[in-house]
Amino acid sequence: MASTHALTALGEGTYDHQDMLPIVEKLLVLQDRDRKLLRLQAEIEASGPQKQLLSQKAARAQADFDLFKLRSKQIESDRKKLELEVATKQQLVEKCRTGQGNTKKNEEYSAFQHQIDTTQREITSLEDQQLELMEKSDEVAREVQAADKVAKNLKSEVDKALADLTERDGNLQRDFESVSAERNLLIADLDDGLRSRYERLLKTKGENIIVGVTHSICGGCHMKLTTQTFLSAKAQIEIITCPNCSRMLYYTRDMED
Repeated sequence: MASTHALTALGEGTYDHQDMLPIVEKLLVLQDRDRKLLRLQAEIEASGPQKQLLSQKAARAQADFDLFKLRSKQIESDRKKLELEVATKQQLVEKCRTGQGNTKKNEEYSAFQHQIDTTQREITSLEDQQLELMEKSDEVAREVQAADKVAKNLKSEVDKALADLTERDGNLQRDFESVSAERNLLIADLDDGLRSRYERLLKTKGENIIVGVTHSICGGCHMKLTTQTFLSAKAQIEIITCPNCSRMLYYTRDMED
């Protein structure tokens, strides 16, 4: 028979259970263990999605950093291409000036000058583009620095949160195994018929299998019981079931008629 202390710890309320059937006391203890197992299982199953969300959060921050870093590299690559293009055009200008110095024909001299003027304008345009890229480079460099800081801080936070979740999972798993062991002993102590009946109700009704009859109302389906059913449950001579939901009923003297 379950002890007074065990029943008080069930979370079912404080019972005046002097007239309660011993088997009902056992069933209430078993129900309490199953409720604990359901809660533990739910917490264990919720851990996976929580870890996934944390990892995705850190991954998004890292992706932002990588994107800014890629932009910075692209700007630097474009700037170097412009530098190379400017250098090439400057060489063309020098070549044209050398050509001017060597020619004695006005037409050739003018052609060289036209090429020089055109190329100088192109160089000016390229240098303007270089300045724009330098400004963008400075801006992106600040963004890279900020994104790097965010990513590192977030990774540190996520790593700690994941470690805490992993530790909690270990504790939950140990609690689950401990309660499961208690539950296995309790269920094995029932006769085959009652065990089968209880397991069937556990699958169909969830954690509310053994319910009180306060105010002649079934604590499971909340339907009013017939007078005969209520009096039978109150008598505590045998296990009585609710005619509406099939849950097992119990009565204690603290439940008013």
